[in-house]
Amino acid sequence: MSTNKMITLNINGREEPTEVPAHRTLLEALRDLGHVEVKCGCEKGDCGACAVLVDGMAVDSCLTLAWTSEGKEITTVLGLGDMETPHPLQKSFSDTGAIQCGYCTPGLIIASKSMIAENPDPSEQDIRIGLSGNLCRCTGYTKVFDAVTEAAAVMRAEGGKS
Repeated sequence: MSTNKMITLNINGREEPTEVPAHRTLLEALRDLGHVEVKCGCEKGDCGACAVLVDGMAVDSCLTLAWTSEGKEITTVLGLGDMETPHPLQKSFSDTGAIQCGYCTPGLIIASKSMIAENPDPSEQDIRIGLSGNLCRCTGYTKVFDAVTEAAAVMRAEGGKS
């Protein structure tokens, strides 16, 4: 007898049905569905590489059971923008050189999006606190802070619609 449950996840505006056991994390479900932009880092909520937005709030998908996200809007970094029309955060991370190896970048962008939604004009200290759950071994964070500051300004100028 299967203990799996059929659920439908709304990922980047698209309904994706999947069958999951009760213990399957959202990270595992997303990766099984081909969303490799969601990175698997520590699998214990320490690094932030697996961050996604669930109803607009950044969550560590490695700590979230997949079935709890059914009926909610899940957004990965690919749901924010694309190569032709990047989200201001994606553009600023690229323009400022905040991307190095790129492994932590999706989680940093997702955490930044959630933080800016709550505080459209963050100070450097606000950014440091807002990104404290995201670890990066390459950048030294200075360019990340610059990227977030730049994107927040662009988003404010656009009326916060990003």
